Amino acid sequence: MSFPIKMRNIVFALSLLSAAACSNDEPGIESLTPQQIFLDAEALLEDGSYEQAADMFSEIERLYPYSDWARRGTVLAASAYNAAGEFEKSRIAAERFLSFYPGDEDAALAQFLIAMSYYELVGKQGRDRANAINALQYLNDVIDQYPDSEYAKSAKLKFDLVIDLLAAKEMEVGRYYLKRRHYAAAIKRFQIVVDDYSTTTHVQEALHRLVESYLSLGLEAQAREMAAVLAYNYRGSEWYEDTYRLFDDRGLEPPDGRGGGILAESYRRTILGEWL
Repeated sequence: MSFPIKMRNIVFALSLLSAAACSNDEPGIESLTPQQIFLDAEALLEDGSYEQAADMFSEIERLYPYSDWARRGTVLAASAYNAAGEFEKSRIAAERFLSFYPGDEDAALAQFLIAMSYYELVGKQGRDRANAINALQYLNDVIDQYPDSEYAKSAKLKFDLVIDLLAAKEMEVGRYYLKRRHYAAAIKRFQIVVDDYSTTTHVQEALHRLVESYLSLGLEAQAREMAAVLAYNYRGSEWYEDTYRLFDDRGLEPPDGRGGGILAESYRRTILGEWL
């Protein structure tokens, strides 16, 4: 039997719909057990398909929200998103894990992943300082709340690196102002390094640049105070030698760092001061 052209088109369309319906009958992820999904996600993780693995780990929470598989899958999703460079997704998953399982053995990992979601962006985006401050806050939480965890040592190292980076940024801006003879602005930046980042290696140069700035303004007393602190703590350094030359070139006697009074107060502020 032959059908008219219009009828043949209808039959063809119906056959396509039938084929599509058959394909939809194939079992999807909803038909898998949480363990099966977890194992599939682990396989993707081992293959380096981090974002796909993370998405699949997240599916366990969606389909089986109160299972042990969901608990473990959520923190592994956060870890896999971090490895994929999806730092916001990693942070959201880690925060969700902590809200549901704050006392879990993987809580330290989740807290560390939150910190890392900010740490990994330091130096890579325009909001360096905002990311750095957030990284410091959450790294400090790892150090304080989970001091015996395997993540505390790494958090401490990264904390120090961020502090050093912030100090380096202040020094960079301070040198910019000093080179252009904007001495007041330069002094402000170098003083931040001395006061807030006293544990970094940048302090020696900051003290020397403060001496240089104050002498350029004719403020000898302030210059001598900074030079005295430098002499007391870093007498053998190249920065002290440069400072000594600054005084010598002007026919001034450089401080030897053995005085009291202002020197003692400067020492307490510079060396014993706390960050922020």
